[in-house]
Amino acid sequence: MEGVGDDSGAPIAKWRSDFSRAFQYCLDRSTPHTMRRWLGTLAVAMIYVLRVYHLQGFYVVSYGLGIYILNLLIGFLSPKDDPELEALDGASLPTKGSDEFRPFIRRLPEFRFWYAITKAFVVAFLLTFFSVLDVPVFWPILLCYWIVLFVLTMKRQILHMVKYKYVPFNIGKQRYTGKKSSAISSIATD
Repeated sequence: MEGVGDDSGAPIAKWRSDFSRAFQYCLDRSTPHTMRRWLGTLAVAMIYVLRVYHLQGFYVVSYGLGIYILNLLIGFLSPKDDPELEALDGASLPTKGSDEFRPFIRRLPEFRFWYAITKAFVVAFLLTFFSVLDVPVFWPILLCYWIVLFVLTMKRQILHMVKYKYVPFNIGKQRYTGKKSSAISSIATD
């Protein structure tokens, strides 16, 4: 009697395993293609925005999506090791030229940030197919509240960046490309 019903879940488990492996393979292949990934996310976001605009509803879902994206953005802009917490422990960011250099490491890496935002837009899009989630609200109030949250949160984040002197972007940072060795160039000319 042990064999009865044991194999009923095997095809589903195999399909799930195969799908998971193929999905992970696609994610791994997309890792170095940052611009293409973000363009794909922009396309998914535009599809979601067009659906919400066409339906003239699901503003609560959109507000929840906006709050979630704001939370992800804070993680993306924040350092992995918060200087405020380290100051309490005695360790802190270097303040003098003789201090040890520590590169900026994000709390939420770019790939995970991209993946979470893309997944959030897909889930929000799928939620627009459930009419029970189309709660009637006055959307300008939600939009104003979200803008106030965004401004206050970014103000706090920018003040944190200024106070601890870190920049989470590569814009304007000096790049060291290395120098060709003169010995190699002199050998090549001989």
